Amino acid sequence: MHSTNGAAAPLDVPRGLAGVVVTDTALGDVRGREGFYHYRQYSAVELAESSGFEDVWHLMFHGRLPDPDERADFLARTVSLRRLPDDVRAALPAIARAGGPSGPLAALRTALSLLGASAGLRPVYDLDAEHRRTDALAACAAVPTLLTALYRLGQGLEPVEPREDLSYAANYLYMLTGSTPDPARARAVEQYLVSTVDHGFNASTFTARVIASTGADVAACLVGAIGALSGPLHGGAPSRALDTLDAIGTPDRIDPWIRQRVLAGERIMGFGHPVYRTEDPRSRMLRSLAESFGGPLVDLAVEVETRVEAILAELKPGRELHTNVEFYAGVVMELCGLPREMFTPTFCAARVVGWSANILEQAEDSKIIRPAARYVGPPPPQPLPMAS
Repeated sequence: MHSTNGAAAPLDVPRGLAGVVVTDTALGDVRGREGFYHYRQYSAVELAESSGFEDVWHLMFHGRLPDPDERADFLARTVSLRRLPDDVRAALPAIARAGGPSGPLAALRTALSLLGASAGLRPVYDLDAEHRRTDALAACAAVPTLLTALYRLGQGLEPVEPREDLSYAANYLYMLTGSTPDPARARAVEQYLVSTVDHGFNASTFTARVIASTGADVAACLVGAIGALSGPLHGGAPSRALDTLDAIGTPDRIDPWIRQRVLAGERIMGFGHPVYRTEDPRSRMLRSLAESFGGPLVDLAVEVETRVEAILAELKPGRELHTNVEFYAGVVMELCGLPREMFTPTFCAARVVGWSANILEQAEDSKIIRPAARYVGPPPPQPLPMAS
């Protein structure tokens, strides 16, 4: 291609920017061939196994795990931000009604946009780093409150006000159900949340950074990210993987059910990943969590995983198709009492922290992200059609 008007010549890259490095980041990376990913310099799975959600949130925003004093300060600051402004709370019933069957994730886009306007969030371009972080903290802390309130309103129930004495994960479950959660289940959900905070430059994270590169406010960046996540080619749905287990039902149905769908060219939900060429480390950790609870659903899931991988290896040799995060995430959330329509919103309650960390990092660079496109339509200029 040639340059025009002195601009740099456009470069041809793979469709979808696959494998193209677009920026530097200190937030983490996914090493697909190794089955490994990390937040900052720490293994994400090790963090999920040993750290609380708030510690990882602090790590993503401040670049280090907190010491005891920093942890106490961070907890006090974030729990104080869980309650919604009165004008936002008053608008939630109408947002939930208008959203109807679209569900809490779609309604969250509207509610979060309203929250940003109500709080007077300013463009990140006009703020210093500390004010950007303050805005991001407020948005992240409010997301679980918004999601659970919108869900309950959609079910004809009153929202449950947040508690300051519970952790991020336990408070989320409390606001969802109205009951103080069992500690083991709260910890399992927390481990799931930690494991999904960030995962490289996926479509929603990249969307958040593109919007941040324009200097827009934090809420605008997050609303765009949520919109990208809502697409079935990105966010997926752990509930769909669980639907597969429901459809199979019993171990004797696994082979015929799976073979029929693979031979028909259908995708088996919960298997395969665009980055990993080995087992998804998130799936490995969540399988261990599920097995710690045990029960018929877990037994079926483990057997389905074994048989599906064997059948895929037979029918699609060389493809290296393994379970992804959705497969056992659905099992764990089902065991912890989350309704299926809240599976993907729960993922969003974790990923909002990763999106926000990326927004903060992108805001440090004032260069707008502005790629080029190749025009493939009729050659211009064409004569205008004669008026009839």
